[in-house]
Amino acid sequence: MEGGVGSGELAIAVNCQGKGLIKITLEPVGLSFPQECKAGEVTSTYNEFALKRSRKDASVKVEVPSTVRWSMTIGQ
Repeated sequence: MEGGVGSGELAIAVNCQGKGLIKITLEPVGLSFPQECKAGEVTSTYNEFALKRSRKDASVKVEVPSTVRWSMTIGQ
């Protein structure tokens, strides 16, 4: 994520469609969450994390099978 993340609330919203499990990880913090995706419907999740300090080297890792279409929005 360009410029990293600041301390405080970080929100991550994910939408997916297709059969499979998607896993989102915030690095280097190590916070993560899975989302089960279903064939034929859009599945959504919204998570908020309270970060104690800023991270200039922050990135988001997405692990997802090729059977799943997905989108993600991150806000702070």
